Amino acid sequence: MTKSDASLSTEEVFPIRSYGKGELACLYIHNVQQASAVKEFNIWIRKAPGLEQKLLETGMSRSARRYTPKQVRLIVEALGEP
Repeated sequence: MTKSDASLSTEEVFPIRSYGKGELACLYIHNVQQASAVKEFNIWIRKAPGLEQKLLETGMSRSARRYTPKQVRLIVEALGEP
């Protein structure tokens, strides 16, 4: 194992799983109330090129309370890990 392999194995990897919208928003946007984080996070999603459309294509509803693992993967690919 090389030094770079060792550092990769000790880094935490963001788990791709189902997240509540507020839960995920708060991971990206710290130190604000959950409702404010969700509002700001929705702006980020709309501003990220193509992200909102990709999420809608997965069947996401704007009124849904959770993101599926597939939706979370798309968000992380567009915005990076929180």
